[in-house]
Amino acid sequence: MPRKLFAALPLLVYLPATWGQATVVLPFTNLSNDANLEWIGEAAAENILESVHAEGLLTLDRADRTLAMQRLALPANVVLSRASILRIADELEAEFAVFGEFEVDKPAGEKAAIKLRARVVDRKRLYQSPELSEAGVLDDLALLQNRLAWKVLSAIAPHSAGKIEEFLARRKNVRAGAIESYVRGLLAKDPAARHRYFTQAARLDPEYPQPAFQLGLHYWDKEDYQQASQWFVKVARHDAHYMEATYYYGISRHYLGDYSAAEAAFLTVASAVPLNEVFSNLGAAQVRQGKYDSAISNFEKALEGDPADPDFHFNLAYALWRTKRFDDAANQFRAVLQRIPDDADATALLGLCLRNQTLRAGESKYEGLERIKHDYEETVFRQLKSLVDKK
Repeated sequence: MPRKLFAALPLLVYLPATWGQATVVLPFTNLSNDANLEWIGEAAAENILESVHAEGLLTLDRADRTLAMQRLALPANVVLSRASILRIADELEAEFAVFGEFEVDKPAGEKAAIKLRARVVDRKRLYQSPELSEAGVLDDLALLQNRLAWKVLSAIAPHSAGKIEEFLARRKNVRAGAIESYVRGLLAKDPAARHRYFTQAARLDPEYPQPAFQLGLHYWDKEDYQQASQWFVKVARHDAHYMEATYYYGISRHYLGDYSAAEAAFLTVASAVPLNEVFSNLGAAQVRQGKYDSAISNFEKALEGDPADPDFHFNLAYALWRTKRFDDAANQFRAVLQRIPDDADATALLGLCLRNQTLRAGESKYEGLERIKHDYEETVFRQLKSLVDKK
């Protein structure tokens, strides 16, 4: 099932028109004699994927595609037949599959010339687009990819493509060397090699958002929130990963004690993607700043969206307790214990509620207990599917 959702439009408005219209993009086949150029095929696929994703359409990422190929026993570097392409699309329940090829020629004394060709298959309508192509020099790879991505987008969703000039204005022309380093990082299996390639890509083009996002994730996984936040903040607003980067930036700043920056980040995400976890995290940042009324309101929004989540009950209970609304807080702590009977914090705080006892001056044992939600992509997918199931 598609697991990516571009967060440029409110989820409730965006969802009905796009569910079930996911796009999978396959690596372009290398028609050149140089195996060292294989990265270009992956680069073209990534560029189209990011472009389609950034324009508000559901896409399936490399991990989804790789898993589907493994399930179908298709080797990673195999030249795919049309039948195999359709099988991958079927496996992923994707409506559109994009595939293509490229060739590079370097005449003596001249810059390398490249030609990119793509086609779009509409699986449900059993229709294949005419050939879409771009040609030029390898140094202009980003521009050529962007122009080709616009043609692919026009074939998939003409209403989303707009004018090519406006589309290109939103897409950065990244240096070819930076693209190569970034893609080699995506393909590397060794974490140290991935980090080295992404760092090199970011150094070659400091305004390139994709390696910045990947480096943010690298440090996030290491719980180095200072470094992670410094990379996440570099992801530009127009980039497909902007909302996800902003979400993780907010959590990073929260853990660093920069609660106003965390609040601002979660407000940005919440204004575009009304996810329960975003409201809950926003409320957590507000609790740390003593903004209890706003925090309670956001915790209530999160709980309304998912009454089964014990963390949402806990956060609301915690804020109510801090404002001495002991009876209401006790009810919410009981709801936590119904779901997690051995929750030690909920048990202790319920006892304090029953004694009408609040946080004592200088007491730190019960400070900072609000619970932060981490997983952005799983959250998007789960709520997206939940909303669709209600249709």
